Amino acid sequence: MAALIPVAPGVDLDPASIEVRFVRASGPGGQNVNKVSTAVELVCDLVRSGLPFEVQQRAIALAGSRATLDRRILISAQRHRTQQMNRDDAMARLLELLARACVRPKRRIATRPTAGSRERRLTDKKAVGSIKRNRSGSRGSLDD
Repeated sequence: MAALIPVAPGVDLDPASIEVRFVRASGPGGQNVNKVSTAVELVCDLVRSGLPFEVQQRAIALAGSRATLDRRILISAQRHRTQQMNRDDAMARLLELLARACVRPKRRIATRPTAGSRERRLTDKKAVGSIKRNRSGSRGSLDD
């Protein structure tokens, strides 16, 4: 069994849940781009990852369009010219995303607006209404 990959304190990722494929990169690169598969497609199966369920949920939300319905995260990397550098780049991006998912967001504490802010809001509303009221009476016509 391979060693677990640390993501955050107390949270580890099972390397068996990660699948790496090499594909041909798009874009400029001369003949090399047509011969060598240097781009990396990294797939992380969150179901098999060993991560807590709430971390999985936040990871899917953070991944956005890179997440699939069967709880996988797809990351593609083709910035570099070598497979190893692209693999390292994809892995770093996955670990960064998972580390962000480990941080539990703070709960918002509902507060009431202060008396001063309510008063300012009503004063501003009256001022805007007054401007609009004055605007309607001074319509100029093109016949003048």
